[in-house]
Amino acid sequence: MSSGGNSDPTEQDDEFLDNDILDLDVFNQLLSMDDANDDEYEFSQDIVYDYFEQAKTTFADMDKALSAKDLAKLSTLGHFLKGSSATIGVKKVQDACKHIQYLGKLQGMNGEGSVDKDEALRLIGQELKNGKAEFKKAEEFLHFFYDSSG
Repeated sequence: MSSGGNSDPTEQDDEFLDNDILDLDVFNQLLSMDDANDDEYEFSQDIVYDYFEQAKTTFADMDKALSAKDLAKLSTLGHFLKGSSATIGVKKVQDACKHIQYLGKLQGMNGEGSVDKDEALRLIGQELKNGKAEFKKAEEFLHFFYDSSG
């Protein structure tokens, strides 16, 4: 963390976030791994920017799997990106990916009940669209955060 004035580097951004884009507890834990004298947050920035690339690749793979109607692949990719998103605190992408994971197993979006293949594919398409939109919001905010920290 910075040795400057704010003890919480996201404090100034809480109103902008409205705690909607990021799980601030998780993100602050990530920031706490940065060197105390590093005002640029290099360690966490590397992790976050690697996540950006990983998410873009995974979303592209999900698009291909959706086109191929490959539910097992969609479930696996949803599980993978859910975990990566949770590590950063990108909660709405995490939620969309959790839904994709369950739907890929022909379960309801919260893992309860069951759906048929056509309904699962339709809902996965919606969740994928939502997940990408939420990812874009998080990516824009996090670029803003790290660009203004440097």
